[in-house]
Order: sequence, then structure tokens, then C-alpha cells
Amino acid sequence: MRNKGPWSGINDVEIAVAEYIDWFNQRRLHGELGHVTPAEYETAHDAEEPHPSLQKSS
Repeated sequence: MRNKGPWSGINDVEIAVAEYIDWFNQRRLHGELGHVTPAEYETAHDAEEPHPSLQKSS
């Protein structure tokens, strides 16, 4: 975001912030997650079976 200025108005700033947040939360490679994107990690996590202690008993 720093390299995209100067801004011509508040709308330009809002768009730049939204683009940065999208990149940060969806597309950046995260070292603590095994160098995958946060979105990929979340998808893989959601696909895992729940821990047996968290499953409802019938």
C-alpha cells in the first residue's frame, strides 16, 4: 500500500486498504502455516474430521 500513493481522495485510500486486506488474508504465503496462503490453510483445516471429543454422541 505504501508504494501506491499519492492518493487523489478518500476513495482511493479505501480501495487500497481493501486490496491490502484481501492480499493479507487470502493470498500471502505464511511461513508459520507451511508456506501456504491463509485461505488454503483454512480450507484444509475445515476439511479435516472433527476431533472425537468434539463429536456429538447419539
